[in-house]
Amino acid sequence: MEWLVTPFSSNSFMVHALIAGVLVSIACAIAGTFVILRGLAFIGDALAHGVLPGIAVALLVGFSGMIGAAVGAAVMIGGITLITQRSRLSSDTAIGLLFVGMLSLGVVIVSRSNSFSGDLTRILFGEILGISVSAILIQLAATVVIAGMAIICARPFLLLSFDPEQAEVAGFSSRLYHSIMLFMIAITVIVSFQTVGTLLVFGMLIAPAGAGALLARRVEAMMAWAMLFGVLSMYFGLLISYHFNLAAGASIVLVTVAIFFIVFVIQNLRSRRLAHPQEATHG
Repeated sequence: MEWLVTPFSSNSFMVHALIAGVLVSIACAIAGTFVILRGLAFIGDALAHGVLPGIAVALLVGFSGMIGAAVGAAVMIGGITLITQRSRLSSDTAIGLLFVGMLSLGVVIVSRSNSFSGDLTRILFGEILGISVSAILIQLAATVVIAGMAIICARPFLLLSFDPEQAEVAGFSSRLYHSIMLFMIAITVIVSFQTVGTLLVFGMLIAPAGAGALLARRVEAMMAWAMLFGVLSMYFGLLISYHFNLAAGASIVLVTVAIFFIVFVIQNLRSRRLAHPQEATHG
């Protein structure tokens, strides 16, 4: 019991990390649910990596990395929209081109600067153990905005995820609500990067929601499972990081991926047992 509680009861930085992590888990569960349902994993990955040049430039000129991430995300979404609308190329092609281009630009900028040795690690893997109260408040505000968007746009988002044509018939603009959904995902990435980093925020978007999708048939239940798995990942990831002196962000994402595969195996075993009840009984 001491192993589970002492790190948080005797260290304020662990408490701050856990609070920030819970907020990230909620935001990523909400956005990640629609990423899974709408099939936007590729663009989620592209956004998580494509913000790197914006962050790098912002830090070089003395601005907040979050401002740079917002600019980088805006360039990504704007570029994808422009290429898709002004050419016959698919959105996947546009995303792939900008993903590779933005990531390469970020690496070039970082490689040309001598001041990024510590900042690069912080950008890629976050600084959850050094999170400030002001950053927690920003994460809280962003999580409230993300939840509000999901509640207000719940019906068009659901229709868009399952049947875009039905969304149009119901009077909702597929293009408009697709853009709003992308904006919600972008906010999640922009704000969460300082907690778990650009490389790891994608894992928090996909793994908990993916595990939730294996267990739930209703969107609300899927989102609730995703939040639970995200919070458990944060708690046990921080514990493992603390006790074994491991990188916190990477430990958290490894736990959430492990949870996904545990759920996956259990669901497959259950499905086999239900499909062959007599074999299970005789076995």
